[in-house]
Amino acid sequence: MSREIVTWSADEVLANADRLAAVYGVAFAAYGETDDDTAAFRHRSLPTHARRDDFRCVVVLDDDELIGFGYGYQGAPGQYWTDRVADLAPPAVVRGWLGGHFEVVELAVLPASQGRGLGGALHDALLADLPHPAALLSTWQYDTPARRLYLRRGWQPLAELPDATLMGTRLPFGAARPA
Repeated sequence: MSREIVTWSADEVLANADRLAAVYGVAFAAYGETDDDTAAFRHRSLPTHARRDDFRCVVVLDDDELIGFGYGYQGAPGQYWTDRVADLAPPAVVRGWLGGHFEVVELAVLPASQGRGLGGALHDALLADLPHPAALLSTWQYDTPARRLYLRRGWQPLAELPDATLMGTRLPFGAARPA
């Protein structure tokens, strides 16, 4: 068994969209994602995101089997998520965190492979050596393995949005955080 984390280009992501969607569907089914949500990820979100500035995708392969992935890109005004956060988060958070940030969009590991440090390894590979001043993401407001991972990795809750917690970390990853 040869397990490795590799970076895929946008072209590799699009060529492997079915494989990524399969992992997405299984990983997020526990959170209520449906087949329709997985189809939207495969046919709408993934192709759109892969074209964004500073797109980065890391995957974990076990031999050639895809068992997890994470990706993100530079968030910017005019993008749905960035605009939504700008509308909903406190002004101080918007001023201090939005703009030039790296948006962590997805981090998924097949349930059968969870609990082995793969999510943390993907997280760290995704954020390694980014040129952005900060990274942002939104996650469930309740206790989940993903939320615990982000907190263990030093992410800080910045704001409660209507259906998620906005979290941030300063980059480079592991850099000192503001008081």
